[in-house]
Amino acid sequence: MPAPRTYSFTRYLSAKKSVDDRALNRHVWGSLLHALPLNGLDIPLRVLEVGAGTGAMFERMLDWSLLKFADYTALDLHEENIACARQALPGWAIRRGYACQANPDGSLVFSGDGLRVLLHLEAIDLHEFIARQAGAGWDLLVAQAFLDLLDIPAILPPLLSLCRPGGLFYFTINFDGLTLLEPAIDPAFDALIQDLYHRTMDERMVGGVPSGDSRLGRHLFSYLQAAGAHIMDAGASDWVVFPVLGGYPQDEAYFLHFIIHTIHQALDGNQELDAPRFERWIAARHVQIERSELVYIAHQLDFLGRVAGG
Repeated sequence: MPAPRTYSFTRYLSAKKSVDDRALNRHVWGSLLHALPLNGLDIPLRVLEVGAGTGAMFERMLDWSLLKFADYTALDLHEENIACARQALPGWAIRRGYACQANPDGSLVFSGDGLRVLLHLEAIDLHEFIARQAGAGWDLLVAQAFLDLLDIPAILPPLLSLCRPGGLFYFTINFDGLTLLEPAIDPAFDALIQDLYHRTMDERMVGGVPSGDSRLGRHLFSYLQAAGAHIMDAGASDWVVFPVLGGYPQDEAYFLHFIIHTIHQALDGNQELDAPRFERWIAARHVQIERSELVYIAHQLDFLGRVAGG
């Protein structure tokens, strides 16, 4: 696949679903399955997902038989992501053999043999939602590939307060400071680009406050403890993307092009990089993808835990 002329974030989210499926730590997932409270049609599991994107985790929880009877609220800041989810999920449900009904309030009901899940989709800023819903008492709080975009020491206590006492949290794909691209182009220059790229995460500011952490995975152990949470399980959830039989699975070539494009955007104009040399490096990485040569690895961690009380 040649490098795209333009990039779509919603397509990127769709393309990374297969990458996330492989990456998610199955031991932590199994611990989540065992920790869930009993629920049924009369007492559905109340789930809140923040940074839900286009609904990939919701699909996965149905596909992997985690949800049977649930009331699921999915939030994302970007209206286009929520609009994409609302448009695509009914068709996805039909292909999976579920019935999907749209309610007047915009919620969706998924039903099938031994399954009934109500899904609420909302485009809203997380801080605004926390202020509106403080003490709402969800049974399970979910965040995937999202927390490393936030000021976690500040947001974590109010975020966890959305759970009921003793409620569960499942935080996945938390980046932890390692990006690998193989084969090498110039090892020293490759390492410099990696270091500068990670630094952009640490220096990211949104609304005048820090909003990123290139080593959030390891830092979550102490952040969660400081917030009074109990970690029940944790494990690696590395992205590993490589060519298989001369090509990349599904839409993962687009995923890789998007990653290189993201690095390009983050470091374009950086005074510590020789600009022409950096442009040649970016072009060479895109060519490696076109030739099905690039291997990409990003180290991440998954966490399951319980908030205080209960």
